[in-house]
Amino acid sequence: MGAYLLRRLLLVVPTLLGIILINFAVVQFAPGGPVEQALAELRGEGAQTLGRLTGEGQGELRLGPPSGGGGEQPAGAYRGARGLDPAIVAEIERAFGFDKPWHERLWRMLVGYLSFDLGESLFQGRRVAELILEKMPVSISLGLWSTLIIYLVSIPLGIRKAVKDGSRFDLATSGLILIGYAIPSFLFAILLVVLFAGGSFLQWFPLRGLSTPGAAEWPFHWQVLDYLWHMALPTLALVIGGFAGLTMLTKNSFLDEIGKQYTLTARAKGASERRVLYGHVFRNAMLIIIAGFPGAFIGIFFTGALLIEIVFSLDGLGLLGFEAAVRRDYTVIFGTLYVFTLISLLMQIVSDFTYTLVDPRIDFEARR
Repeated sequence: MGAYLLRRLLLVVPTLLGIILINFAVVQFAPGGPVEQALAELRGEGAQTLGRLTGEGQGELRLGPPSGGGGEQPAGAYRGARGLDPAIVAEIERAFGFDKPWHERLWRMLVGYLSFDLGESLFQGRRVAELILEKMPVSISLGLWSTLIIYLVSIPLGIRKAVKDGSRFDLATSGLILIGYAIPSFLFAILLVVLFAGGSFLQWFPLRGLSTPGAAEWPFHWQVLDYLWHMALPTLALVIGGFAGLTMLTKNSFLDEIGKQYTLTARAKGASERRVLYGHVFRNAMLIIIAGFPGAFIGIFFTGALLIEIVFSLDGLGLLGFEAAVRRDYTVIFGTLYVFTLISLLMQIVSDFTYTLVDPRIDFEARR
């Protein structure tokens, strides 16, 4: 297993490099980059905007030379530059770091990533790594709680449905599962806000952040309760929208294993139904479920929680990446992409390791 894990870890480097190169190439053709947005703002606000860009004034749009990232049209090709002094356009390009050729920007970005130097945000004037670490607790909270509850609900429910296949219980729960599968999580989130967060009916739960202002001064147990109070609705929205697929996967996996020959042999030897189900079927049926864990976690952690963060005003990684894409903040886009991809690849390796824990008969090193 050690040699296999080493090979997988070595494959992480070319995989990361390939993903970054593909996205960097795609961005070269994306219109409306940061320079064009700055030019549009310059036309709307005049010299005050240029002052902020060149460091002569103070404001939200404080720019420093980035460590790399992003694509932009060549100088003079900006639609918003018509009628402007070329020196002004050149100064804006220099402020954003786009006065360098694309290959030099790419090289600086890759060199920085080797030391986890993700550069500086083009629009916020802060280090990308600092922004990611600041938003990480929100996304980790949503991802961990939602994934844990989904698995705790879906696996027992799926096993029960497999055992009671075709019964009234199976048919009734299948209807609920279809509803959960068909309706997106963000619609459940909006419904929960309307019903329980001061929308039109009750105001039992808060609608912003992970804690109440001033909660840091409360006793520890009150801080924990306050945190759970804030996490209740967004976690519930993700669980309702995410448990359906895993429940049906669990049920189908158990039904497939229950019909195999080794199950019939165990029953013929006089093993109890519980022994057959949890002593023989469970281990084999859980393999495919474990295989889906990294995808489920990463999906909730990075993408599935985006709209939930927006609905409940949670400032997490999903919202950070979305805002960066809208504003063409390329250093933040590539920095979050780098972190997302790295964690996803490592989670796949953890999944393979978990395979061997569930079933020691699996030996990845023996595969050719």
